[in-house]
Amino acid sequence: MRAHRLRTAPFCGVIGIALLFVVSSVAAQREPAMATSYLESHDNASSTTSTAPSTASTAPAGTPGTPTTDDRIFKVMPNFETVEGSPTAAPLTVGEKFALTAKGAFDPFEFALAGTLAGLSQAENGDPTYRQGAAGYGKRYAAAFADLAMGNFMSGAILPALLREDPRYFQLGKGTFEHRFAYALSRIFVAPTDAGHIEFNYSEFLGNAAAAGISNVYSSPEERTVGNTVGSFGGQLAVDMMGNELKEFWPDIRRKMFRKP
Repeated sequence: MRAHRLRTAPFCGVIGIALLFVVSSVAAQREPAMATSYLESHDNASSTTSTAPSTASTAPAGTPGTPTTDDRIFKVMPNFETVEGSPTAAPLTVGEKFALTAKGAFDPFEFALAGTLAGLSQAENGDPTYRQGAAGYGKRYAAAFADLAMGNFMSGAILPALLREDPRYFQLGKGTFEHRFAYALSRIFVAPTDAGHIEFNYSEFLGNAAAAGISNVYSSPEERTVGNTVGSFGGQLAVDMMGNELKEFWPDIRRKMFRKP
């Protein structure tokens, strides 16, 4: 899920709070387990955050024999960029990064999400130059989908390819709820490289900043403000943090609510 402009950030925030409440309610019922995965092998026992998965990296979701996940969060949200419990794996090629991003960016959920965001924008008369009616909705839909796709490709494929970072989320899966929660948040700031090292998550920050800036090209002059651009960027970081929490605890929710491993 990606934030669309400044005005829809509160909507995404409300959804995020609700989903995180579900996450915390389900995860808190589980008995804490000792962290034994490779992802935690270099953690200090008293640490509340993890620096990153080391050489963890896998082939694209859906590839036979890999530990990636191809299911959907709550059966609707694409979850193709999550790796569940992978100690070691091969890095993605440039082509695989683009293919994996495209798989999520052109998923039916993204088209429905763009429609919802466009409807919200129409209801509050966002970017008044689009006007109302079917034509106005069509313009808002095109802008919303462009925002979604541009953000996905900038932070999930283009920047990771150029900077040789891995855009996937590597689930921790074990440990206390607090430790896993903090770990998921920290993945916004750090990312594994294709070589297996850990560095600042340039793709997340530069990719979302670039997407927020590019969106000004097809928005009206009234919308091309510093406040809107910064708000779009900040809102996206918040949405991605929420997404990481869902990816981290989705297996717990899946087992609890849907009785699936």
